[in-house]
Amino acid sequence: MGGTGTDQGRSGVRAYIGSFTSAGGRGVLAADVDEATGALTVTGADDAVADPSFLALAGPVLHAVSETDAGAVAAFDVTGPAPRPLGGPVPVDGAGPTHLALAAGHLLTANYTSGSVTALPLAEDGTARTATTVLRHEGGGPVADRQSGPHAHQVLPDPSGDWVVSVDLGTDSVRICALDPATGRLTLHGETALRPGTGPRHLAFHPAGTHAYVLNELEPTLTVCRWDAARGVLEPLGETPVVPEGATGPSHPSEVVVSPDGRFLWAAVRGADTLAVLTLGADGAEARLVATVPCGGTWPRDLTLAPSGRHLYAANERSGDVTWFTLDPETGIPTRAGAIEAPAASCVVFG
Repeated sequence: MGGTGTDQGRSGVRAYIGSFTSAGGRGVLAADVDEATGALTVTGADDAVADPSFLALAGPVLHAVSETDAGAVAAFDVTGPAPRPLGGPVPVDGAGPTHLALAAGHLLTANYTSGSVTALPLAEDGTARTATTVLRHEGGGPVADRQSGPHAHQVLPDPSGDWVVSVDLGTDSVRICALDPATGRLTLHGETALRPGTGPRHLAFHPAGTHAYVLNELEPTLTVCRWDAARGVLEPLGETPVVPEGATGPSHPSEVVVSPDGRFLWAAVRGADTLAVLTLGADGAEARLVATVPCGGTWPRDLTLAPSGRHLYAANERSGDVTWFTLDPETGIPTRAGAIEAPAASCVVFG
């Protein structure tokens, strides 16, 4: 089908939505953002790349994983109303990439199926070149059907920019690596073990850079950690539930977001189809669940905070929508404000 759009120039805040084309998604969607209300208006889409489930923006270039067995990344020009592919997909030499991030002039991918992290240098035009490193994880966990081997689920730079961390659901651990900007070589520096069977999925840092919060998928908990950027050491401090005490039924957390002022943390929980609201201690070392609200749809795969910090967006994969919420600045509690149709939505990013 390729790209579709409505006009030739954009300004202001924009949103980009990833989706699973194999489940009826439109690929990568672009939308205008009303910063006052949080409302999204889709302006175009492109489905040239299979299953662009996670996105990362670098100026006018949008990067997407292609979450397929072959595993690839793709780049899009987003200066117009619809994303426009910049060349073809580039292999990541790993299967099922689920997440990507930018660090030190490189694009990094977490490859879930093959349990590895890939580094690809960026060319002058912002597109990815051939992979320079594939760092393979090792190990497993006690949940037989999910942890028979490593499953890298997220990769991102730490706030200092000195380290790259990767969260592995299969091995119940977080790895800390060094990335050489000149060569693109990833070197393992250390590994932090979390409680067996928790299945860590995604991590978010406190804005002060002194703590990190690991959201677990196989058990609905958040692991609070101390982060020492000088030494590259992550130390677990304790766990906090992201569902109310006594909650029944399946709960599979997916994404974690921290407020810019470090007062609040939000987590999306699939199955329960809720957004958990947690307050953070003054130093970031404690988290406490204070409320849960409906996510506005079914199976919230991603949760994103608007650049203004006033609105929160849930990509509800199975109900096929992106719902936005207005945040109470005093309590952090989200109130549903609207939604757009987005079949098989999996990710929202802003630029």
